[in-house]
Amino acid sequence: MPRPRKKRRRREVARVPRSDAALPEYDRSTVPEGLVTRRQLREMGLSPGGNEGPVAILRCRLCATRPQWSCRHPTRGYLLRVDLAVPKRVPTLAQEWALDQAMAARQTCGQCGRRFYICLSKKLGCCLEGFDGTPVDPSSLMTLPAPAVHRLAA
Repeated sequence: MPRPRKKRRRREVARVPRSDAALPEYDRSTVPEGLVTRRQLREMGLSPGGNEGPVAILRCRLCATRPQWSCRHPTRGYLLRVDLAVPKRVPTLAQEWALDQAMAARQTCGQCGRRFYICLSKKLGCCLEGFDGTPVDPSSLMTLPAPAVHRLAA
């Protein structure tokens, strides 16, 4: 005999009238010029910079059918001002070198010492060839530069 199902209580949604919302809200087609989302800023090569926080809310598609209520869904977007955004920082050579060293540690096999284009599994600790003998696809290996030849002055 099957168990009786428990009745779930519907979660109460805290509805706020749109006129009482803390920030102005815009539907997707009515956003004024100069307001963009973080993703759009990233596509422009900008970072939020001087923006203290969002200045408006981009309503989700579900709330477009409910114009009198404020959007409370997690899919809503926050709009930032473009004029306060600043260009993205360019990493220095030392930062790029440090990132390459960190990635090399994750991509290099501990047994055979070859570097791959992908990060190797921490669980295995090595490449598949070193773990169980499965041959490695040569296109997945990075070709290392030729070692510097030491030339003695004779």
